[in-house]
Amino acid sequence: MADITASMVKELREMTGAGMMDCKKALAETDGDMQAAVDVLKKSGAAKAEKKAARIAAEGITRVAINDKKAVVVEVNAETDFVAKNEVFQEFVQSVADLALKSGLKGGKDGEDIDKLLETDNLKDTLVEKTATIGEKLSVRRFETIEADMVVSYLHGGGRIGVLVGAEGASSDAAKEALTNVAMQVAAMNPQYISKTDISEGERAKIREITIDSALNDPASLPKPILNALIEKALAGKLWSDEDVAIYEEKKSNMNYLFNFLSDAARAALAQLGLENKASYIEDKIFKGLVDGRIAKNEKEICLLEQVYVKAEDGKQTVAAYLKSVDPSIVIKKIVRFEVGEGMEKKNEDFAAEVAAQLG
Repeated sequence: MADITASMVKELREMTGAGMMDCKKALAETDGDMQAAVDVLKKSGAAKAEKKAARIAAEGITRVAINDKKAVVVEVNAETDFVAKNEVFQEFVQSVADLALKSGLKGGKDGEDIDKLLETDNLKDTLVEKTATIGEKLSVRRFETIEADMVVSYLHGGGRIGVLVGAEGASSDAAKEALTNVAMQVAAMNPQYISKTDISEGERAKIREITIDSALNDPASLPKPILNALIEKALAGKLWSDEDVAIYEEKKSNMNYLFNFLSDAARAALAQLGLENKASYIEDKIFKGLVDGRIAKNEKEICLLEQVYVKAEDGKQTVAAYLKSVDPSIVIKKIVRFEVGEGMEKKNEDFAAEVAAQLG
């Protein structure tokens, strides 16, 4: 029987991406025949994939595919960051992106059309095979397609974040460079909308409600007239402890430092009073001004065109102003941003302990 050396295990692992112990067992079973060991790993695929079905795969990478005016970004997950860096896995993810582009399916951020994609060109069987050879649960999580006069892509962090930007109205090299810069902006700043006009009335109402509740839950940030009124109600209703009352009497001449000394219970009492009287504060001009200001600031953070361009030399130029300076005809129609594992539960791994356990 051939001696199974560490270099043989390493070579098979690099060829297949399979786990260390799986490679060692396959080589032992085939008396060191490298190609036969590859076949053994492939044949064990279905059973291993089924065993891994319930495991969490929240690592992985994104990849993109572009064909003229059409592009797609995909996210494929694995269980560990180690596999995400594996060349076999990366080639597989790129093949999924190429297939998604060829399929004509639209996809979506929430996984629409995944089942249809898995039925295309036996992708489901290929996924089972790769799960076997790589040795971890793999999952094609989502993909999304965009079509526009000009499409650009950007991958950040080796594919931890994948971005597509589609625009109309321009096709020059300068416009393409500008859109690529905007794709980097999307990766860095994660806008939720292209412009303020994309926010629906329902979403606006929700943002306002959240902003109001957030303001009332943070009494220290409220305008002084409203804060003073809440404190008077708390004192009249004897909602504060004697210690908090004493602190207030001592610090009320300089309210800027009051909340550094008040107890959590005192702060909570003010917040509760504010929420109970929310209807009256909504009509208060001072409070309304505070809420409107916070909403405006929030819009500058969540709307791409309102954001400060990350490369702005003056630190003030918005993305909209930047695009206008390059070519006023550029109109961004769609952006897609995938970040690996966003919204997924992740498990804590002790890789050293896992290796030690495998080595017995």
